[in-house]
Amino acid sequence: MKTIKVAAAIIERDGKLFATQRKGGEFAGLWEFPGGKVEPGETPQQALHREIMEELEVEVKITRHLMTIEYDYPSFHLSMDCYLCSLVSETIPHLNVHTAGRWITPSEASEMRFLPADDELLQMLQEKSYLR
Repeated sequence: MKTIKVAAAIIERDGKLFATQRKGGEFAGLWEFPGGKVEPGETPQQALHREIMEELEVEVKITRHLMTIEYDYPSFHLSMDCYLCSLVSETIPHLNVHTAGRWITPSEASEMRFLPADDELLQMLQEKSYLR
């Protein structure tokens, strides 16, 4: 099974997290934390900075690695490095590849339909242990 390596930004501001809704493809309409594929020769952190600039036109500061999610989709294995981040400036994220974006509390995430690989991450975020 093919493995896809991605990096995800858990962007925190004032106790809220920035989530984005996928525009197209197999998972259209589902919510996720922004980020994307790690290209050959990139570190996950480099990929995260590049992807967030491409997707949202904002710069993030990576605070720390939260966890790595391993998840088997029907056609591929996902390995997702998740990083707690903050915005470098007060720039409003611009949605270049997503249908919607919003700031949510961890408890609000349980009311939204996220990608399947995010379940373990969302449990941790809802416990608020990510702030420590």
